[in-house]
Amino acid sequence: MLQLSIISPIFNESAVIAELNRQLEAVAQQLVGDNYEIIYVNDGSKDDSLAKLRLLAEAHKNVKYISFTRNFGHQIAVTAGLDITQGKAVVIIDGDLQDPPPVIAELYQKYQEGFKIVYAQRRSRAGETWFKKVTAKMFYRTLANITAIDIPLDTGDFRLIDAAVVAQLRKMPESSKFLRGQIAWTGFSQCPVEYDRHERVSGTTGYTLSKMLRFAIDGITSFSDYPLKLATYLGFFVSGFSFFVILYALFSNFVLHNVVAGWTSLLISTMFIGGIQLLTIGLIGEYISRISTDVKRRPLYVVAETNV
Repeated sequence: MLQLSIISPIFNESAVIAELNRQLEAVAQQLVGDNYEIIYVNDGSKDDSLAKLRLLAEAHKNVKYISFTRNFGHQIAVTAGLDITQGKAVVIIDGDLQDPPPVIAELYQKYQEGFKIVYAQRRSRAGETWFKKVTAKMFYRTLANITAIDIPLDTGDFRLIDAAVVAQLRKMPESSKFLRGQIAWTGFSQCPVEYDRHERVSGTTGYTLSKMLRFAIDGITSFSDYPLKLATYLGFFVSGFSFFVILYALFSNFVLHNVVAGWTSLLISTMFIGGIQLLTIGLIGEYISRISTDVKRRPLYVVAETNV
């Protein structure tokens, strides 16, 4: 069994692959000599990332790669790497060099102290917009408040996990992956290592606003039933509100002899109740959609090419 495995998902990172590999190999050799592997997962890149991965694999015996038939998503790309990893310790790091590879040495030091999960916690996030920083902070804190799982704040997928954690992740078949939550769910001992996240060296982020929103929904629906409870609470609130409106209308009509008139109040009430109904149906539909996807049991990804 290898001492160290490093998984890096790649999506249109042609400009930085060579430098990424140089830094990853340097830190791996520093830590475990030649007893390591680097697994790149090409997640349907449109540039020449795959061609560069082929060249790296030919020139470096420790480099492995998997190439998907299309873009299946970041979390699925990491999952594909976890499916084939052979290391006692496994590092997950993005391929854009925003997460500095030298931090792996600090993660590995904590791992040797006995921690099964060592996550890299962002102290600062250079080159990111205020909107992304604010929304990310809100998401992590909201998730912490509505779940019973201790998911670390301000932490992405950059981390080191033990092979025992990997074995448990392989038993989780759900298609809507939220790996940082799944890793925390296993309950193994964990600790943080703080670091400063860099700006992107080249290109633009593959995480668009829609993808970030989808990722947030996956995280919340995977580890919390609070939205369903919220739908129930809203139902009680609207029912109670409607009941008091009916009492008021009856009292006004039969006691005060003052008929409640006007299309405005009727329209507002109808739109309010209709909006609540659509919201709750949407929340329930989100959970049903996840169940439907998992029941189909389609493969999480399709491999077009690999040297494994």
